[in-house]
Amino acid sequence: MLKGVPRSLIYRLVRKGQVRVNGKRVKPDTRLSKGDTLRVPPVRTAERGAGTPPESRAQELNERVIFEDKHFLAIDKPTGVASHGGSGVDFGVIELLRAARPNESIELVHRLDRDTSGVLVLARSRAGLTGLQALIREGRTTKQYLALLSGRPSRAKFDVNAPLRKFALQGGERMVRVAEDGKPALTFFREVEHYADASLMQVTLDTGRTHQIRVHAAHAGHPLAGDPKYGDKDANQRFKAFGLKRLFLHAAHFEFELDGRAYSFSAPLPDDLREVLDAMPARVAARHRRGKY
Repeated sequence: MLKGVPRSLIYRLVRKGQVRVNGKRVKPDTRLSKGDTLRVPPVRTAERGAGTPPESRAQELNERVIFEDKHFLAIDKPTGVASHGGSGVDFGVIELLRAARPNESIELVHRLDRDTSGVLVLARSRAGLTGLQALIREGRTTKQYLALLSGRPSRAKFDVNAPLRKFALQGGERMVRVAEDGKPALTFFREVEHYADASLMQVTLDTGRTHQIRVHAAHAGHPLAGDPKYGDKDANQRFKAFGLKRLFLHAAHFEFELDGRAYSFSAPLPDDLREVLDAMPARVAARHRRGKY
């Protein structure tokens, strides 16, 4: 119905409630049933996005591909690049890769926050897209992150099992908090290294809620270093002294099995985060005790 209209604009229309099913607001993953009435607003040509992505940026991102086959494309996403355009962002990963590969069909399978670096998987086929999205919904993928937590948790291994609910502030900013009426969310934390007043953790997601790691870490009393939304302002100032200029969260590993084939993607900790760790004092080996928050 909207052939040629950028997908980023279509997603924006959905987020703003302009696409409706039976008169009600819907989400992008809403499934239609026979008899449903779908309303799609008219889209003027003048609204069709911000033009063509710069070729240099598109090629730079294309050079960060770490794996590809006929079904999937995996990249090591740099920090500062959104997964897709919209909400003040002209071009995200999907727009840049489509510009670099104009003859290919590429779709986002999942997303990473703009400040988060690391493994991001895209689909090159319909079978890859629907197959991996089904695995994600069913909790049959493994997603692991590296995160620097402020302070030192009392246990080297713990999990946070706390429901999360999204809400919007008066200015429209999206936030997430622990709430009894929220959606179930479970996160596993394992210490890799600890420092004088921080702990590098391997974080494994059991569920994939918005801002899950950031909110669960703050709920445990040890927010992520450099987190402007859920972090500790005083701690963030201390981390700046070691050169931290952004959220310390990196998608290090993503694996799954589809149609009898095992996929495993990894991205090393980027230089900017590694330099922060090198500048921090008192690096020691991880402890090996278990616990639960």
